[in-house]
Amino acid sequence: MNKKIGLTFLVILAFLLLLLIVDSELSPFLQPLGSELKVEKFSSEEDFKIYLEEAESTVAGFFGGARSFTVAEAPDAWEQPAVPNLALEEAGKGIGESGRVSQTTVQVLGIDEPDIVKTDGENIYFSPQSVYYPITLWEEDYRTMTGQTRIIKAFPPSELVQKDKIEKSGDLLLSGSILVIFSGDTMFGYDVSDSQSPEKKWEVDFGERSYLDGARLYQGKIYLITKTSIDRYNPCPIYPLGGLEVRCTDIYYPTVKIPADITYNAMVLDPSSGEIEKTVSFVGTSSSSVVYMSENSLYLVYSYYQDFFEFFSDFIGENQDLFPAQLVEKMNKLETYDISDMAKMTEFEVIFEEYTNSLSRDDEMKLENELENRMDDYYEKHKRSFEKTGIVKVGLESFRVEATGSVPGQPLNQFSLDEYKGYLRMATTAGQMSGESANDVYILDDNLKITGQVLDLGLTERIYSVRFIQDRGYVVTFRQIDPFYVLDLSDAKNPELKGELKIPGYSSYLHPVSEGKILGIGKEGSNVRVSLFDVADPEQPLEAAKYTLKEYWSDILDTHHAFLLDEKHQVFFLPGSRGGYVFSYKEDKLAMVRAVSDISARRAVYIDDYLYIIGDNKISVLDETSWEKVKELDLEF
Repeated sequence: MNKKIGLTFLVILAFLLLLLIVDSELSPFLQPLGSELKVEKFSSEEDFKIYLEEAESTVAGFFGGARSFTVAEAPDAWEQPAVPNLALEEAGKGIGESGRVSQTTVQVLGIDEPDIVKTDGENIYFSPQSVYYPITLWEEDYRTMTGQTRIIKAFPPSELVQKDKIEKSGDLLLSGSILVIFSGDTMFGYDVSDSQSPEKKWEVDFGERSYLDGARLYQGKIYLITKTSIDRYNPCPIYPLGGLEVRCTDIYYPTVKIPADITYNAMVLDPSSGEIEKTVSFVGTSSSSVVYMSENSLYLVYSYYQDFFEFFSDFIGENQDLFPAQLVEKMNKLETYDISDMAKMTEFEVIFEEYTNSLSRDDEMKLENELENRMDDYYEKHKRSFEKTGIVKVGLESFRVEATGSVPGQPLNQFSLDEYKGYLRMATTAGQMSGESANDVYILDDNLKITGQVLDLGLTERIYSVRFIQDRGYVVTFRQIDPFYVLDLSDAKNPELKGELKIPGYSSYLHPVSEGKILGIGKEGSNVRVSLFDVADPEQPLEAAKYTLKEYWSDILDTHHAFLLDEKHQVFFLPGSRGGYVFSYKEDKLAMVRAVSDISARRAVYIDDYLYIIGDNKISVLDETSWEKVKELDLEF
């Protein structure tokens, strides 16, 4: 093409789409505008291969056949299934022989999530990442701790001692007396009924080209999600775990073609034996996705984009005044051809090149500017059609796909979804690569059909945190200020925005602490900020209290597992880069009741009325009635 304008139109759209592709928080699936997402099973290996060829062709023509969709995994990909929200109870609270025993903070009560710390009320199991840190924060003497899960006798505090260690490390799940360790490409099940002599009961390796993407513990069963990279020459059978074989005819696929380089595999595992009881598999991409699990169903959600050629064609149809009638006629005819999208894109480039080569320099300059401005307007008008998230619902009992649906925009993470009274609520952001992004909340029925919606929260911003609690929804968006929105979702067909509060900074994690009170943890400037929101009157939300911490970071900004709430003493724990902090939220005030220094604080648990602050280098125990330190244990290496 010998004129710059001949590629201007393509370059504009290529740039827009590449912004989406390189962003690891976005999932570039493609789907023709207006089509409905359905799923079927492959009939044979040949059927699978044909699907892969056709799906790849939807983007190959635009990017010269390159594999453009192998992007970095988002932290929340295929993670965090959860059961329905149960009032304002503390997530993860349990009871052990010692009395009150906290568990890992999870999205909702009833389902456990893997984390580096677990406790049974007597012992603490701690499996930190490999670390390299000073013995104290003020010395230059360094130690390294790696590759071990520590078993610590925790209760009573007077007997605090490291009893044993397992020479494996990774995230943990504790089911009865079985401790499951997710260590690299292998899972291990250890019987810790005798905590001084843990016994390995089983070991399961992930299959070739397969790796763990998420795991949850629910009603004594572990739900695993793995990904297997697709071999385009021999796509199946696949072996996601141990000797488990998944045949071609067991794999679901969307009837509308999407780029596919991964097979997702959801499985139910018996933690006592390591045996797989149920499986379901379907194709997707290696980019981010989110899993949510209720008492009855597993929801897979992933984002996709309108087909490239249809996007071009629709743009030309809406802007016919820019183009000669002959070009528009050729495009309309090209749409009817029974050829691949790659071939249509190639033909389109030829048509557009012929037209731009006929332009004078004056007309070329005019068209170039018109295209850029019209494209901005077109994208703003169609952003909800261009960016969507598909939803696949798998019944836990049948372990089959039972319903499919879609909503505009893209979710942030697991907290963007919640099921309540048979309805799925979902918060998304659309138009993130433009200056006019919008944030929406959708309500879907049992068949995943949209029944109600609240649109345009925080225009020009994006969602930073979401929390659904019974009939309420709380959404935080951010760009320069932090709008905190309160939604009334009691009528699934007519949800409403009830109130809005604008404050500096943002909250990246929201946690209910009592009736009508929501805790927000985020940042303001370079410091960690804690806010206590009063939402008793949904039309007039207030920031009842605020505390700015002299910390630039807290693990809570990265994972909700680092947060701990103790309702009895009305306190919560927050780890920082300099140590650990305990805050009171009594009488609608935020007050620091204890700071613990010289500890690389990661997590905290309570057993009875003792708070155990767990760090990479040691464990400190506080008496919650006096907040005095009663015991400390330097961890062995």
